[in-house]
Order: sequence, then C-alpha cells, then structure tokens
Amino acid sequence: MSTGRTGTVAAALAGALALAAFTAPAAEAADTGIAVSKVVLNKGKPIVVGTTAEVEPTISFHVSWPAGYSMSTVDFSPFLYHGTTAAKGAESGGIYAGSYTCYEDGTRAADCEGTLYIDPPYRLDSNNDATTWKLAFHAMLWTKSGQVKSEEYLTGKGSVAVKRAAKVTVNAAPEPVAKGKTLTVTGTASRADWVKHKYTGFGDKLAKLQFREAGTSGYSTVKTVRANSTGALKTTVKAATDGYWRWTFGETATTGGATAAGDYVDVK
Repeated sequence: MSTGRTGTVAAALAGALALAAFTAPAAEAADTGIAVSKVVLNKGKPIVVGTTAEVEPTISFHVSWPAGYSMSTVDFSPFLYHGTTAAKGAESGGIYAGSYTCYEDGTRAADCEGTLYIDPPYRLDSNNDATTWKLAFHAMLWTKSGQVKSEEYLTGKGSVAVKRAAKVTVNAAPEPVAKGKTLTVTGTASRADWVKHKYTGFGDKLAKLQFREAGTSGYSTVKTVRANSTGALKTTVKAATDGYWRWTFGETATTGGATAAGDYVDVK
C-alpha cells in the first residue's frame, strides 16, 4: 500500500442511496482525466450469491486524477452491470460499492480497497442475473461549490461471473447396516432462485457420490448419479466398512458448486 496522506471514501450505496448517487444532476459527458488501473475484483473468483445473506465482494484498484483537484473534489465509484450500457446500468439494476478506503501517495493518485454490496432480495430479481457482469467506474469532477464539472463512465475495467449458490444434502440408510447389505444413499440438489427468493430443486444435475473410510482423511468417488427433475438424488451401494458418505458437484457457468457434510454409517 502506498504511504502518505490517507483519505477515506465511505460509500453506503445500497438501495435508494445507490440510486440517488448515480442519478445526480447530469452534466455534459466529458473526459474527466481520472484514470483507474490495477483492478482486482473478488480475488479473481466468481461471486456466488444465495437468497438472503448479504454478500460483499472485495475490490482494490489504483486511481489518479488531474492537476487542480483533490480527493474531496473527485469521485470514482465502482459498480457492476450487465445487459445494457454502463450509463443505464449505473442508474438502475447495478451492483454498487459498499465501502472503500483510499490511501493517497502525494502524486494526485491513491490505492483503494474495499467492497461491493449485494443484498439478494433487492438487487437480484431474475435468474438471468446469473451471468457475466462488467465492471465500470462512475468518474466525476466537482467544483469547490459542489457542482458537477464533468463526468464519464470508465468501462472495460474487468468482468466477473455472478452465480446462484447451490446446496446438496445427504442421507445414508439404514444406520447401522450389516456388512454386505444394501445401503441406500439419497439427497437433494438445490440452488438459489432469485425470483422466488428460496432454494429450489437443481433438476438433472450430475452429482458424485463419495465415500471416506473411518480413520482416513480423503474421499473417493464411488459413482456419478443424475438428479431427477426436482433435484432428488438416489442410489444404492453395498456396505463394506464404517465411514462417511456425501454428495458433491462442481460449479457451472451460472451456479456454484456444493458438497454435503459426510453422513457417518456404522457397518456391523
């Protein structure tokens, strides 16, 4: 992190505050001279969002501004958008900054780090939102009297996949089971539905059934099973030794992966 004077930018831009911030009185679009570089969003990983829990993806970047301005008279708010232009995405439907702190280095530049903010019931209202979102910055120059002098949208600053969170359960029965007898392993694969605001069945999803023998640390795949149309998983195996059974599946282009906690079965 650069040394020197420290400035703090606190941007609680969720809900109405975010909309208000991005619909300030418009000035004629113009080059602000603000430049953003060295952007790292969510540590390069997809953003996985459920139905209720707030998510705060991390963001860091370097910013510089023209002579004659200070941190108090420039703005460079990051936001995500998709399926439209940056300007339209900034006005509605975007994912906005939560808070970030900027450390000036004495050369009209600063290194900034903080978070974006996603409250799924209010920000994600369609499962089509599980797609690639583009990152942009709303750059603004202000006069000392608080008027907007110029503004622009800095685009092409990166992108990130926003995905629906997934879950999977497991139950192995009967417990205990006699050695050599049939063990039935069931479960349910589900994922966040951003329209219904609850988890619904992940139909036709391929899942791996894995086993870990008691006293060992690693799981091995026994077989692969496809869930039915409602996400139900079911298969049978022969009981051989004490251990843990679980279902697991990887992420897709729109949905995160999930792994169940192991269900222990005592084999007599």
